[in-house]
Amino acid sequence: MAGGALAATKGFRPTSGVWLVLALFLLWEVSARTGMVDSPNWPPLSRVVAALVRDTLSGEIPMLVGSTLARMFAGLAAGTLAGIAAGLLFGASTLAQRVLGPTVELIRPIPIPAVIPPLVLFLGLDNGMKITVAAVTAFFPLLTNTAQGLRAVEADQLAMARTFGVPAWRRLFRVTLPAILPYVMAGLRVALALALVTTVVAEMIAGEQGVGHYLVLMQFAGRAEEMYAAVLVLAFLGYALNRGFLWVERRSIAWYFATGRDG
Repeated sequence: MAGGALAATKGFRPTSGVWLVLALFLLWEVSARTGMVDSPNWPPLSRVVAALVRDTLSGEIPMLVGSTLARMFAGLAAGTLAGIAAGLLFGASTLAQRVLGPTVELIRPIPIPAVIPPLVLFLGLDNGMKITVAAVTAFFPLLTNTAQGLRAVEADQLAMARTFGVPAWRRLFRVTLPAILPYVMAGLRVALALALVTTVVAEMIAGEQGVGHYLVLMQFAGRAEEMYAAVLVLAFLGYALNRGFLWVERRSIAWYFATGRDG
């Protein structure tokens, strides 16, 4: 029990970033209450939190978050599978890299919001468009990291496996895939954050549901408390997803972190 209390206080060390967050929240409240920011569109944090609690208890916020997460994870799964498959092809085949590389490098820098209007024309405003946006977002980090990881597989490991007569399929599962898994996880962490951002952007531009649509709706309605509550939801949601992913990553590739190669 004492160990649990000690762990709980570690996040509140004098050098902890939690204090900065609390200070910014306090500044928000004070700036609104004292007139430092004199605007009807800058409500005190306490009123924003009250709106957040009210909409959460009513079930509206959980429904919006669930809707957004469902689209995001569907797109993330599709983009991850496609990105890993393409990355393995790029990393294993110089011909594929030479033929398809220029096309990938031409498409990759296009900002995702610029892709949404054409996707609306092709896919409409339904979930398919938003899932496709998240999938395209996740595709490129997974492709790049998987290909890089495959090229980084140590030749000595593969040569030793061949020397001992290990079949190609066993070399794939025993040597290659474990070696590239840290790269894949790094790409997936980037893709996770980007998929949330672009899903919300798609909901804001052409949505009828989700946190993004709710945020824009509250802005047009002039309901500042609810609008900022949606922003807080997205901030805490992004933080929670990142912390959850780090927890999964630490356990799925514990051997990698045990070597100290994570830096």
